[in-house]
Amino acid sequence: MKKIVEYVRNYGLTVNKWVLLFSTLFTAVAVFCNYYFHLNRKIVQLDNPWEYLAWFILFLAAFSFGYLLQRIFLGSPVFSNKKFRQLLVIAPAIFAWKMSASFQFFFTVDLFKNEYWNAVVYWPLKVVVITLLLLLVHRAYNRDEAFYGITTKQLSIRPYVIMLLLMVPLIAAASTQKDFLQMYPRWQNVSYLLQPDTGVYKLLYELSYGSDFFSIELFFRGFLVLQFARFVGKEAILPMAIFYCTIHFGKPMGECISSYFGGIILGIVSYHSRTIFGGFLVHVGIAWLMELGGYLGHQF
Repeated sequence: MKKIVEYVRNYGLTVNKWVLLFSTLFTAVAVFCNYYFHLNRKIVQLDNPWEYLAWFILFLAAFSFGYLLQRIFLGSPVFSNKKFRQLLVIAPAIFAWKMSASFQFFFTVDLFKNEYWNAVVYWPLKVVVITLLLLLVHRAYNRDEAFYGITTKQLSIRPYVIMLLLMVPLIAAASTQKDFLQMYPRWQNVSYLLQPDTGVYKLLYELSYGSDFFSIELFFRGFLVLQFARFVGKEAILPMAIFYCTIHFGKPMGECISSYFGGIILGIVSYHSRTIFGGFLVHVGIAWLMELGGYLGHQF
């Protein structure tokens, strides 16, 4: 844990304060606009390809702004690099697909159970597609290096367990809020499909939901930090955090705001440790704690 604290402390001392300030202000304005004008709601109501295009434009604007600040305040020449410009467009193009893609498979003649099984395969299928897309990008741009943080060489579990324990009282407090309970547990969105809704069905759904955080960590802390760090070093962390915040626009506002700061911390850790597995453990742990908080919140 001391090592993680030191990583964060050193980052705070060395990051350009103007870049940090304007990154934070931009994110705050983006969050305000989303919740005031209901941008997320309007985007998800679009049909494809318009939904895909809307997410792509939003993600590209958010991600690019972080690097534009580096051009302004640090004089970074990164936009003159052709590979960087290509990856700057590829990144939002990939995640816009993840946000907008939907599937409908035929598993059974029971319509309700069919909807349930579609919900269960939804996240793992997207994990597979995102991983394959990033493998193609990795082979095209830096095939001689490790695949975006898929390593356990510098992984120590204890600090991440402590980080999870620190989150428990915050999640417990959030579990008393109406907007939180409207979102969590996610199981409530499909529980009506199954009668009775046995523990096995719940477990499969929660494992499926948890798998999604692997692709998120691979994309944000692996691809957006470790790949882009090849061009700008630790300066890759803030653009990633801005982008990361925008994917939470459909979540409760407190969760959306905290995702920006959490993204910075997880980005710092992955940048120094060169692994995404610590971040994955924290992320999936928080997700399942929020699910538990939702269950308990509805009970009490």
